[in-house]
This record gives sequence, C-alpha cells and structure tokens, in this order.
Amino acid sequence: MSTSPTSLALTMKDAAKLVGVDYRTIKLGIESGTIPTIQLGPRRMIPRVPLLRVFGINA
Repeated sequence: MSTSPTSLALTMKDAAKLVGVDYRTIKLGIESGTIPTIQLGPRRMIPRVPLLRVFGINA
C-alpha cells in the first residue's frame, strides 16, 4: 500500500521513507513505544504528525 504525500496515517514502509530511515528503525520505535500507532480495521498505521514530531520534523 502506498499512501499519498498528505495521508494522515502511514504504513511502516511509508513512514520509513518519509523520515528517511530503515523500516526496522520504525518497527523498533513502535515496539519500544516511541512511535505511536493506531488500529484502522486490520491494519496498524502510524499517524503522520506524531511520527514527524518523534523525528523532530515540523509538520
């Protein structure tokens, strides 16, 4: 699933691309509780604004 540049929720893969890190970095952040996620149906998604805040990027 590829999300649009303005999507409010991202997959782990798209979140990694957005902030320029490896997919595993996102996965570790989720597992440690540093990166928040939300459940949308069967998918676990990452809210864009909180993700950017974690990485110190102004939205």
